[in-house]
Amino acid sequence: MTYTRFKIEHENGVAMVVLNRPEKANALDLISWEELRSIFEELDRNDEVRVIILSGAGRHFCSGIDLELLMSVQQMEVADCEGRKREKIKLLIETLQQSINAIEKCRKPVMAAIHNGCIGGAVDIVTACDMRFSTENAYFTIKEIDMGMVADLGTLQRLPKLISPGLVAELTFTGRNLSSGEALACGLVNAVYDNKDVMIEAVKEKARIIADKSPLSIRGTKSQLLYSRDHSVAEGLQYIQIWNAAFLLSNDLKESFKATISKKKPKFEG
Repeated sequence: MTYTRFKIEHENGVAMVVLNRPEKANALDLISWEELRSIFEELDRNDEVRVIILSGAGRHFCSGIDLELLMSVQQMEVADCEGRKREKIKLLIETLQQSINAIEKCRKPVMAAIHNGCIGGAVDIVTACDMRFSTENAYFTIKEIDMGMVADLGTLQRLPKLISPGLVAELTFTGRNLSSGEALACGLVNAVYDNKDVMIEAVKEKARIIADKSPLSIRGTKSQLLYSRDHSVAEGLQYIQIWNAAFLLSNDLKESFKATISKKKPKFEG
């Protein structure tokens, strides 16, 4: 498919998804949200893709939701029926949430490569990714509080699972910038790099390592990690019993054994 708000490239199992509205600091209008969901649903089904890198073109990673889209919410007030006004707002929020959920639901690992501003809705997006990497000049801002609203696309639900709830409360109540150094110290990002070019190359190298692993095992591992995040240890252990009973005896297992004996690189199906 052709997308107007993103650039996509595939190479050796790695898909590069680039937010591409640099003239708008990659602000997300309704088309952007719709394309975001479509892209990750498409990549989920694409057997040639084994890992995904999400980055941004231009000066910033992403400045969050386009203000024009927020203004359109106010225009819903012209409806005569209060109930229908609220229903429209709920459906819009649900639509935007589903776009971000598509990142989390995608069976392939998603690596966010963040430079400079990661603001508002962009924080919602990166918290739905499996890994986050940043440049030294990157900063993270939960901007919704300064706009007189409550963040509603996933930050308040996912971020406390990634970093200290107390730090989440501070960031959400104050709207202050979280620097790359703080993000590394609190575990929000995996690593910090000098500049964008260095970061992208390093993230690509990590992606290539992942892409060489058993795709079935990688997809299963992502499923287990997400399940364990939201369930007890006992429930997680039971889930992995069922998973491996279903998927352990695979061609990937045979190929891995064969590669270990022959000391050759394994070749896996999609």
